[in-house]
Amino acid sequence: MFLVGAVATLATVMPLFLGTDPLPSVFYAVCMLMGAGFLVAAAGVIRSAVAQRRQAEAASPPSASSAT
Repeated sequence: MFLVGAVATLATVMPLFLGTDPLPSVFYAVCMLMGAGFLVAAAGVIRSAVAQRRQAEAASPPSASSAT
């Protein structure tokens, strides 16, 4: 999603530099995929970090200081 949005963003900016007519508004809507793709990727990183932390806590033996 991010890559599609990034390409659409470049496609909408290029007419400004080339002096041509702007693209249809559909391209501006597709640009929103870049932000959505970033959010999906960030959520995946957070989920992975939480799962890795839980796995590390389950693998480590309980400490003696916590059993009072």
